[in-house]
Amino acid sequence: MKRKLIAAIGVAGMLFSVAACGGDDGGDGKKAGADGYAGQTLTVWVMDGSSPDQWQKDLAAEFEKKTKAKVKFEVQQWNGIQQKLTTALSEENPPDVFEIGNTQTPAYAKTGGLADLADLKEEIGADWTESLNESSVYEGKQYAAPWYFANRVVLYNKKVWADAGLKDTPKTRDEFYAALKTIGEKTDAEPIYLPGQNWYHFVGLVIGEGGELVKKDGDKYVSNLDDPKVAAAAETYKKFQALSKAPKDKDEATPQQGEVFAKGNVGAFIGMGWEAGIAVEANPAIEKQIGYFTIPGATAGKPEGVFLGGSNLAVAAGSQKQELAKEFLKLALSDTFEGQLAKENGVIPNKESLQSNLKGNAPAEAAAPAAAVGGTTPLIAEWAAVENDPNPIKTYLTAVLNGKSPAAAAKQVEGEFNKRLAQQQ
Repeated sequence: MKRKLIAAIGVAGMLFSVAACGGDDGGDGKKAGADGYAGQTLTVWVMDGSSPDQWQKDLAAEFEKKTKAKVKFEVQQWNGIQQKLTTALSEENPPDVFEIGNTQTPAYAKTGGLADLADLKEEIGADWTESLNESSVYEGKQYAAPWYFANRVVLYNKKVWADAGLKDTPKTRDEFYAALKTIGEKTDAEPIYLPGQNWYHFVGLVIGEGGELVKKDGDKYVSNLDDPKVAAAAETYKKFQALSKAPKDKDEATPQQGEVFAKGNVGAFIGMGWEAGIAVEANPAIEKQIGYFTIPGATAGKPEGVFLGGSNLAVAAGSQKQELAKEFLKLALSDTFEGQLAKENGVIPNKESLQSNLKGNAPAEAAAPAAAVGGTTPLIAEWAAVENDPNPIKTYLTAVLNGKSPAAAAKQVEGEFNKRLAQQQ
């Protein structure tokens, strides 16, 4: 998977209202007959780096064999995709099927741009992993289908751990902390590089505590950062961050934490598997020292909560080929093609039963166990503006790390947080 793909995962944008129309026939008023959908072409938008060329070729061939129709893949760039897709969905000939970021899905569903896929879910989605399907559901209706996902893991330096006398990777949060403390006591390495504003990891900790970042107040959403569960996540973050020399007011990309790790004097960091590539690019010799393990949770039987970034597949409400689009989704999301995508791109598939396709891919194998207990930022259309810089959650974290209580830090950003949640979508 390309780095720019994962870097864009989870990024939400401001959306404008979409006027949608259309039927559910096969296109040009014709339903599939004896010749299937012969003569028709389905337009599918996929993001740069999402689907390998061979996957597209194999799927297109199988689709034509099954339906007698052709599929036209159009690769899109993440930069500017929200506005481009919003515009396309308001026009007469939108893409029939399109990839959409999982945290973006609710905003598009709210505008009316997505077709209801309840029948598809009933037919092929009985064993979709629940946590992965949540972002495809808006106000109780199935507006998309889960496609692929990724989450953070612990990347560690095997030599540093060996120098500290550590032979096994930790299975609980306390064991993880104890191992890092040992590194600090027995080596000259920085135990963990954890910048103060690695906020997606913080979101994972909140998910692990069973907390929510927002709550309903009458007919509007407001900040829930003053909740005790959120405070507990902040205290866990603070405990681990105290073992790091990383700046408290910067995120994991400032500087790139992979580049810091590449110097060889850091025990571990929490990041996406692709960030190992940043380290190797900066220092090729470190490649053989990089190991991966699932972020440990409070107990050995349950991994830490993680933010699940990823993409769903949706059908445009304005498409004139909705039945043909669903035939495409049945194939694209089948065990054959979902498994092929997982194997070739190293992404977490939408079913736990397909995780065997990740065998031999160390970062993907480390990420997979947490998928079932992961989650996302709030799946509401109002969330989009919250992530814009300066992100109030980053401000909250820095305040906690600089000595404010979680309650005081929550109070500090509450006004800005609520202002953003109140912005018109």
